[in-house]
Amino acid sequence: MANTTIYDVAGAAKVSLATVSRVMNNPEKVNPETREKVLKVIKELGYRPNAIARGLASRKTTTVGVVMADVSRASASQLLGGIIDIAKKYDYVIKIFSMQEHEDIKEIIRVVVAEQVDGILFLNDELDHDQMELVMNYFKDAQIPLVLCNVIFGDDIPSVSIDYEKATYEITKELLAAGRKNVYLMTTVRRYSVNVQKIRGYEHAMAEAGLEPNIFRTSGDVSINKYHFQEFLKNNEVDGVIAVRDSIAISFMNEAIAKGKKVPEDISVVGLQNTKYAILSRPNLTCVDTPVYDIGAVSMRLLTKFMQHEEVSDYKILLPYHIVERESK
Repeated sequence: MANTTIYDVAGAAKVSLATVSRVMNNPEKVNPETREKVLKVIKELGYRPNAIARGLASRKTTTVGVVMADVSRASASQLLGGIIDIAKKYDYVIKIFSMQEHEDIKEIIRVVVAEQVDGILFLNDELDHDQMELVMNYFKDAQIPLVLCNVIFGDDIPSVSIDYEKATYEITKELLAAGRKNVYLMTTVRRYSVNVQKIRGYEHAMAEAGLEPNIFRTSGDVSINKYHFQEFLKNNEVDGVIAVRDSIAISFMNEAIAKGKKVPEDISVVGLQNTKYAILSRPNLTCVDTPVYDIGAVSMRLLTKFMQHEEVSDYKILLPYHIVERESK
């Protein structure tokens, strides 16, 4: 078979990519029955391993696929920073794949698998439930270790994040305890998995206080949401704002100040990320600190355990967070 890949061999033999690599490089570590089955498929398909495939077994050029949607967000660069730093320690090569919700997701999955990645970090939080289910099932069938990195989906898939629901609940409670009554949650029009958790936390705190939740959906693009906020401020009474992104919080704060509102005297404003932009705003933005770099680093380390067949006791890792008090609250 022309251009036969290690994935073709693994699929035909119904084993993982790592097993095929061990058969080719460390056959003594594979039980005889499995070894003979893989060798038979290799011969039948005429597979000839390339340098990348050999590296998968030697761990000198192990390749990890990072699947994401948008690299322009500040949080995305921090996640990648944590991933890359840990990958370097293990001599892993990182390949980045873009997966947009409007694209042919099956074709993108095929490309990722065909690249012979030994593990996958999934950072794309823009897919709906059905799309996520499709993606997870395909990678599961391909027997490639996978970890969700700052993405929330299901209970049986390894993941690393923070408890976004609890964090948003706590900061909402703080604003209400300070006497704020008209507290809004500013979120995106597009449904991101972590934002669903933030909404739940906010709604929980508002319900406990006997208040109706006020959710305002806008764009993550500040060139667009500034006009949304200008109209919002004309028509709504607000004394507290919690924004799912720092950029949204700062964009709102700028428009509120332009309308003569004082922050935090008239309106408390809080972000739910703590990116570098939080200390560049005036006033500095109070934030729930999401340890994005650490999420990336811990996700990469968890994935190495699966790829190296180490024992894993906790599939769902929730990292600690804290509230960084600045001037906007």
